[in-house]
Amino acid sequence: MNQSKFSLADLLTVLGAIIFGFFCYLSFNFISLGETTLSVVWASALALILGGLALIAKLLKKTSRNFKSCIIWEWVILFLFVCMAFIATLPFSHNFAVYEKKSDIQQKVVKNITQAQGLFTDYEKYASNRLTIYKSRLNSVVASKNINPKEYKDYGFVDRTDDITQIKNKIFSLKAQLYPSNYQDIKIVDSTWLSSSKSTIENWKPIGIVTVINELDNNLTDWKNQLKQFSSFRAEGEVADDFDFSITFADVTNKFTELDSPTIFSLAVALFLYFLMLFSYYITRRDSRYPGLKVIFGTVSKGDNEW
Repeated sequence: MNQSKFSLADLLTVLGAIIFGFFCYLSFNFISLGETTLSVVWASALALILGGLALIAKLLKKTSRNFKSCIIWEWVILFLFVCMAFIATLPFSHNFAVYEKKSDIQQKVVKNITQAQGLFTDYEKYASNRLTIYKSRLNSVVASKNINPKEYKDYGFVDRTDDITQIKNKIFSLKAQLYPSNYQDIKIVDSTWLSSSKSTIENWKPIGIVTVINELDNNLTDWKNQLKQFSSFRAEGEVADDFDFSITFADVTNKFTELDSPTIFSLAVALFLYFLMLFSYYITRRDSRYPGLKVIFGTVSKGDNEW
């Protein structure tokens, strides 16, 4: 009776290799800080090599001819599998090592995000303060226009026009510059991104975490520069400083890029997946004509070795 060329045990080998490759991808994604293509290539290479060696060892074990050469190659393949498994355990385990630092990473990154969320609040306080100071200054200039008419003109006031109306117009113009028409849209988009990023960190989504860490600093710098550009406008006679925002981010990149020793749990998972990949090899029966290990030492006939 013909046996299926691809058994359930072979499927377990493939499944074990896929799961192993996925964890390796998470590890390489951490190490490379989000280099997806590189991470996929390295993880796939490890998974294909280990899964391929396991399947080749299984095929060599079930051979029905050339027993001597096949068993020698079988041992070579198993030795290569062990060597490759030893090498692959370190990158495979890195994802678990990073997970053990989860609380510390979350605390620091969430603190960074919370700091970033204060950017627009600080800007609105800055803008409100400028408007208040400028309005107070305009009222003072109007009150002393008869004493200091030059200053009155320097602030852009015009005679025979209602001063209160002019003050309102000047405040309106300054506010329109500090809060341009797209300000609320920018604030909503940025706030949504920060809220989503905070959720990614708090819920520990491994693939998204690196993206957040890579983009947070750059995004905050871009937003800060954009608000600083808004603040660079000066109304007539106004003296003010540009908006500034203090950034003191805690750096956590080393927790992702530096390899640590494998954890006990990661070793246990790796051993289980290695067993899963070799399960098909374990349960494969040798051919009934297999003469035993004596074939290695040349104590069987050539015919027996071939058939």
